[in-house]
Amino acid sequence: QVQLVESGGGLVQAGGSLTLSCAASGRIDIINTMGWFRQAPGKQGDFVAQSTTGGSINYAGSVKGRYTISWDNAKNTMSLQMKNLKPEDTAVYYCAASVGANIYWGQGTQVTVSS
Repeated sequence: QVQLVESGGGLVQAGGSLTLSCAASGRIDIINTMGWFRQAPGKQGDFVAQSTTGGSINYAGSVKGRYTISWDNAKNTMSLQMKNLKPEDTAVYYCAASVGANIYWGQGTQVTVSS
């Protein structure tokens, strides 16, 4: 079992920055991949970024160059640094961890970007 708790969401003006955190606990040692997804109101969820234990990192095209995903081993925390935020980045952001065929989700944190 893996438990994930997000934090760091909030309201920011367009062009601003925010950093989201995802604290992981439980069987962290068996996690294959961790990542971020987001869901805007009335829309399907979208992939944002992911990082594998092998060191491979991928970003959605819409956030590449503006978002940075990272993992802090000492704190067992995954971060998502978001810069140059746009109104279309407004969504609930969820962190996720995959363990084999299972995916664990956090509760989500709201990010709102005003124009």
